[in-house]
Amino acid sequence: MNISAISSYSAKPYFTSKNSEYENPINRGTEKGLAIWGSIGGSALAGGIAAGIGSCFIKSGAKNRAWKLGGIGAAVAAITMALTLPAKLYDTKVKAYTREKEMDVFSREKDLKSNIMEEVNNEVKDEDVDLDTKVNHFATVQMANNGNGLMVKGV
Repeated sequence: MNISAISSYSAKPYFTSKNSEYENPINRGTEKGLAIWGSIGGSALAGGIAAGIGSCFIKSGAKNRAWKLGGIGAAVAAITMALTLPAKLYDTKVKAYTREKEMDVFSREKDLKSNIMEEVNNEVKDEDVDLDTKVNHFATVQMANNGNGLMVKGV
């Protein structure tokens, strides 16, 4: 994916692939991987805390103390991961889908505006079109771009 710099001639960043087609920058696979790693990290933290709490109750001279604490930590980590991972994956899938659609709407709208401005620019450069038509089309596009949907024109 290439991201071009924003300049005075280009009103938006272009998210395009190598073959000049639109490519959404939101990657669901990456989002899923991050959710899994986040769940693994949270589960490891919960297991470590459980092992630390267990060390308060298992005496330091006990036989196989390290194995018992490791087992407690691993069990808590496995239970925590089993309970949190499905919810995180579902939530990530929904959020990634929503962000993907928002980016689609944003990019498509900016692409349409860019195409319209390019057409107006080509019309301005054309010598066969009269000045009133050029000014009229440019003013219409600028008013639409600024969000003023209603424009009253004099005859």
